[in-house]
Amino acid sequence: MRAAICCGISSTMLGSATRAAELRQSGAANASAAAQQSSGAAKNELARIVTDETGKRVTIPADVKRVVTLAPNLTETIYALGLEERLAGDTDYCDTPPAAKLKPHVGGAQNPSLEAIIALHPDLVLATTSINRIETVDGLAKVGVAVYTTDPQTVRGMLESTARIAGLMGAEALGSALVAKLRARLDAVSARLADVPPVHALFVVWEDPLITIGQNTFIADAMRWAGAESVILSQQKWPHISFEEVVRLQPEYILFASDHAGFGAEELGALRSREAWKQLRAVELGHIAVISEEINRPSPGLVDAIEQLAREVHPEVFRAAENGKVKMENGHGQRQMTHANFGVQELQGLKPGDSSANGLSRLKPRPTNINELRPAL
Repeated sequence: MRAAICCGISSTMLGSATRAAELRQSGAANASAAAQQSSGAAKNELARIVTDETGKRVTIPADVKRVVTLAPNLTETIYALGLEERLAGDTDYCDTPPAAKLKPHVGGAQNPSLEAIIALHPDLVLATTSINRIETVDGLAKVGVAVYTTDPQTVRGMLESTARIAGLMGAEALGSALVAKLRARLDAVSARLADVPPVHALFVVWEDPLITIGQNTFIADAMRWAGAESVILSQQKWPHISFEEVVRLQPEYILFASDHAGFGAEELGALRSREAWKQLRAVELGHIAVISEEINRPSPGLVDAIEQLAREVHPEVFRAAENGKVKMENGHGQRQMTHANFGVQELQGLKPGDSSANGLSRLKPRPTNINELRPAL
């Protein structure tokens, strides 16, 4: 069965740190190409040189009129900024908002067609370390196509990336306005949860084998914003864990991500029918939160997912606030929490057909637009 992270999530969801480092090292390999671009830019007063989020220098036009996005979270960001008229193309798995599916597609996030990208004559291509491959960036750079790579690792990082993308497209005011609204919503959630102990939860990335999130992922950061904390402490991005360890830890909530309605009630019944999952008090109590797939994407929609998760795991806080009351405790009392520290194996060997480009949580396989579990630059 499958579980949750179009850019977090999310993705093989591994190797992001390694490949991001490779991308930075590739700056030297691309030095000659960059020099040629810079030389051409010197002749063009409208060109400018920017540094992307991996530290690579990129020459782009001052006026970006056509952009191609290579990940769902980037496509969603363009729409959130109101710049969709400049979106010349995206990937096969860009589906938020639905209008994105009508744009010309260039293939999957891991294996886009360079020819299709070039044929769209983009002024700029947007990539991300969380899902795209270094070979794609290098291949486009060699033929003179400007590629700006984002690398959001936290919720704040997502906001900063959003503002930078707006700036690249000469829409600083739109970026500032959007980011200000998103920050205000996050601040409102934080204010309501200021005096509330966090709920300790297991976020299921993949159900078989059982895979969860490490503490240095944007999903873990989003959980913290929502007043939840992972029961697993791991420096790895997507650690494998044993079900016996989950039973020992007894998380208060089990978290999944889904993109279709009815998932919660249907799958809760399925979980309660399984001997292994019945060992979890969270399952018996119905403490299963099924969150929008936006929890898997470092894009503006992530704030929607944070608000939803906060309401799912702290319903009494929001009921009290809506009733004009001040709630200082969440009704669970003080928690004595044991964390599991994992230095276990990372997710290995998942093929593109095994999961979605977002690393969507799935409790059971079902037909879906599938890409990969967060392969990374």
